[in-house]
Amino acid sequence: MEWSATVRVALRALQRNKMRTGLTVLGIIIGVGAVICAVAIGEGASQEVQQQISSLGANLIWIEAGGRNVNGVRTGTRGTKSLTLGDAKAIQEQIHWVTNVSPHVDTGVQIVYGNLNWFTRVRGVAPEYLAVRDWGVVEGSPFSEADVEHAANVCLLGRTVSDFLFGDANPTGKTIRVKSIPCLVTGVLASKGQSAFGSDQDDTLLMPYTTVQRKIKGIDWLDDIMCSAVSPTVIDAAEKQIAALLRERHHLRADAEDDFNLRHPGDVAQARAQSQKIMTLLLAGIASVSLLVGGIGIMNIMLVSVTERTREIGVRMAVGATEQDVQRQFLSEALVLSLLGGIAGLFAGIGGSALVSSLLKWRTSVPLEAVLIAVVFSASVGIFFGYYPAREAARLDPIEALRYE
Repeated sequence: MEWSATVRVALRALQRNKMRTGLTVLGIIIGVGAVICAVAIGEGASQEVQQQISSLGANLIWIEAGGRNVNGVRTGTRGTKSLTLGDAKAIQEQIHWVTNVSPHVDTGVQIVYGNLNWFTRVRGVAPEYLAVRDWGVVEGSPFSEADVEHAANVCLLGRTVSDFLFGDANPTGKTIRVKSIPCLVTGVLASKGQSAFGSDQDDTLLMPYTTVQRKIKGIDWLDDIMCSAVSPTVIDAAEKQIAALLRERHHLRADAEDDFNLRHPGDVAQARAQSQKIMTLLLAGIASVSLLVGGIGIMNIMLVSVTERTREIGVRMAVGATEQDVQRQFLSEALVLSLLGGIAGLFAGIGGSALVSSLLKWRTSVPLEAVLIAVVFSASVGIFFGYYPAREAARLDPIEALRYE
């Protein structure tokens, strides 16, 4: 018997008991839909983490002021005042594997425009900071090196700050008050979104580092130095050279601890991405249990069908059907059940992931691989769980089957 004829016979057999067929298919629909939905949520979260990693900047190298010993007690991060502008210039001039070096000073400030005020973090940086962080300006223009040299009262607003103080209006050319300093807004930064650590990167204000040093914090040292490696492959080597250079400049003994830290936010974000992948696999594994239950349901229904149709099987064998024909018929019924459930479950999963995204504001994404795997897996479930009932039907004795009531 041709496969096309076998499938037609299978469909007619399944239509005889629509309720039972529908309930059996429902198990596969729930299983496939749950797997698709779990993978979509996990894939969306993974894409969000990857976006956060890329938002850190290209090949970022972050040198942070470290702690120091005070009466035998180690202070925390940024407890030293040894990280200086001279260090930043030395790194730029002597470490050939880095580029776009930017001194960094930051603190919390209250900013005011009209009758609105907002507490945010001001970051004193060099113009190269935008290249280090791969951060564009969408309105206006960035401040210049001349602004840094003259400690000018100019600033760039993060999108969150701009939206709160100015709404939809363009703030370029307007003057705000940063702490007690009138400050000209030169532009607005492109939106970066949430960082890998969960903070709002757009809730910030960029100013020349000299302005923040002299007029806001009143210091002559740096909190951080940020720069980019010329390529990802030289980051480790560049960090070793930077560490050796800073230890020499800070006159540290061979047995003394570093008075600076080399931070690796990318590593933290990568670890988060890896844990997200593991969580996605775990969710998909849990959801696939329902698909296994649906497969068991197919086996159960097919065994019942074999029992109910024993006389029919005997008649078919009596008129010339072979064991292979009978086995193919019941196997095709199981395959049709699982494929119908798989296709319907696919649409249910896509719809469910869209509903989750709409209601919970989570990013979801259904990868093509998940669609193909869901269809193939549902078909495999039908074949696997349909094989035993099909074999039992094919092994029936034709004479005994004809006598069956």
